[in-house]
Amino acid sequence: MEDVHRWEYVDLPIFQVQDPVRNAGDENGLVEKKVSGERLPELAPFQLAGPMELWIQDAKDMRLSLPHDVDAGELRKVILADGAVVTVKGARSVSLRHPIELPLPLNTTQNGFASGLLTLAERLRHASQTQTQLLSLRIVGPTSLTSPTLNSPPSKLKLKLKRLAPGLVELSSVSKTAISTVHLQGEAPTLLTPDHFTTLWPVTSVNGSHSNLLGLEKLLTSVLGSKAGKEGSFKLLKADVSARTFVKIGFKVEKKLTGNLTEWEAQSQGQLPEWRTKPETMKMHFEVVAKVDGDKFVPERVFQVKPVTVEHTVAPSIFIGNTSMSKVPVVYTPFSPFAL
Repeated sequence: MEDVHRWEYVDLPIFQVQDPVRNAGDENGLVEKKVSGERLPELAPFQLAGPMELWIQDAKDMRLSLPHDVDAGELRKVILADGAVVTVKGARSVSLRHPIELPLPLNTTQNGFASGLLTLAERLRHASQTQTQLLSLRIVGPTSLTSPTLNSPPSKLKLKLKRLAPGLVELSSVSKTAISTVHLQGEAPTLLTPDHFTTLWPVTSVNGSHSNLLGLEKLLTSVLGSKAGKEGSFKLLKADVSARTFVKIGFKVEKKLTGNLTEWEAQSQGQLPEWRTKPETMKMHFEVVAKVDGDKFVPERVFQVKPVTVEHTVAPSIFIGNTSMSKVPVVYTPFSPFAL
């Protein structure tokens, strides 16, 4: 797939006959999946900026580093204050806890960055600052929250921790300077340019000119249609980003031809000449891209492939109509004055 960053090759017992006594209900299983000792896929580290709240599902495996490790007990909820930025590592999925309402119009430009989505993000950030609509995310997986990388300024490396209740803490930045280069005063701006900011709130590790972000903005514009340029609002009901393991399986299907070559001719896109040997079987190659979901493989895409290009070989006697070489006309090429 085009968005794969790391490939891992494993030996899978494809088409292995399983014991129906040991594996009741899996008699038709294609692959016997080994569950023990398996490492689940994780998202690449990313940064989140406040104000927002994070709900941790696997709270027992949570770790804080601000920038040194802090023992805060079993954390269920983490509040990021305005200006606080954390790096999330080891998360398997991040999802939206409750729907959010986003205002229109969607101001898009052709300046090479997703101006419409960035404008929506800044308006949502302004609503979170005024407590009108606080963004809430759910994180699944053994997670660690750390302060930004060492390349950041020293004032942004340190975070303050405040315990509000058992399992509930608040993280705030030592420096009161907001992370974003746009400081909203009153209403959110309606038109933004690359000079204002380069990242997307709250995921500050995503660049505003990223190709995936531009594609998402184009998709959103096509879904909204004519409403994208009018005053109003729309509600985002569900959003989920998760790390998945995909497997690609190739297989071949053979079918015997019983005298009727209609299907074979349609497959080869042409009529079969009289001199050619008639095929006895028709072979078709397929590939399946499947998603690993627990103990199941869910097919995402099944498509036909042509691994071998068919080449027709014709004897010279048939090509020239079985004519004797003595009767073949001789064609002389024009003489070149530069020939020796």
